[in-house]
Amino acid sequence: MSNSQLEQILSQRQMHQQAIIDVDEPVIKLVIFSLDEQHFAFAGDAVKEVLPGTEAVFFVPGMPDSVEGVMNVRGDIESLIQLHTLLQLPNIREKSALHLTSILLARGKQMRSGLRVDRLLDVVDIPQSQVQPPPDALPEYLQTYVTGLLQFSGLAVAVLDIDALFSAWQKGQG
Repeated sequence: MSNSQLEQILSQRQMHQQAIIDVDEPVIKLVIFSLDEQHFAFAGDAVKEVLPGTEAVFFVPGMPDSVEGVMNVRGDIESLIQLHTLLQLPNIREKSALHLTSILLARGKQMRSGLRVDRLLDVVDIPQSQVQPPPDALPEYLQTYVTGLLQFSGLAVAVLDIDALFSAWQKGQG
């Protein structure tokens, strides 16, 4: 599903909803990022820190393709996973261009790891009503990971479930 299709679905849904303003509406913090020119977000409480992406990463033989390696973060050894592989997206960046990316240190219920993303776009508080349920037209491989869709600065953003991603990785699907 392309960004234009997601944007079209979201705009159709928004046209059917009435604009209701509630000053006490609950908000959720989201970390919004891009991968292969598609836009995704994690809940803010899942991302503990954002690193500039220039950290030394050490290759570990025998790891799955989705694992770039390990890195030392202030004395803690963290794995570094390529989200492109888990989400079945092409990784158009070459190894020499990795310094242009960011690393999100994420923590789920069962696991923690660094996640390489192409670009961090923003960390924002979004009213919960702006997050729409994912459409049935999502590709099957994304359906287990996407918990909602929203419009952010004219971009279609898919909200991802960190625990579902980490669970799939642990089961060897990534």
